[in-house]
Amino acid sequence: MEDRRGLVTGLRSWETRRWVVAVVAGAATVLLVGLPTDVIPNPVFGRPIEVTWWSLPVLLLTGLLAGLLAATYVRSGSAIETDRSARIGGLGGLLAYFAVGCPVCNKLVLLALGTTGAVEFFAPVQPLLAVVGVVALAVALRARLRSAVACPVQPG
Repeated sequence: MEDRRGLVTGLRSWETRRWVVAVVAGAATVLLVGLPTDVIPNPVFGRPIEVTWWSLPVLLLTGLLAGLLAATYVRSGSAIETDRSARIGGLGGLLAYFAVGCPVCNKLVLLALGTTGAVEFFAPVQPLLAVVGVVALAVALRARLRSAVACPVQPG
């Protein structure tokens, strides 16, 4: 419980600049994942298989977590830092992309499994990819927030 309070305190201490980065990065993530997968309907992309009921909540949660995670890399100065959490978060975003995408629109899956394999084998795995992707983003965000609370960088 103390850990959660520390994380919330860390978020409350963010300056406006970090919140702006969180909102912009979160919105960009939603658009970059949602448009080509056609979870966000648009005239450019389409999909032959309907969007699943869980795709939009996964997309929104991915955007929220990715935005918050991106904001943790903004320091009080102007530099941006990276670490292992960035790779974990990136993996989470990539898994979420594959999770909400159309199974027969993914060229890699089609090459590996064919159309029937994509529907029979890959589509049932997509909810698991969604969970793993969201968990990876949450783990990366938690690690970044914990390190910021435990060892805050003093501007100087």
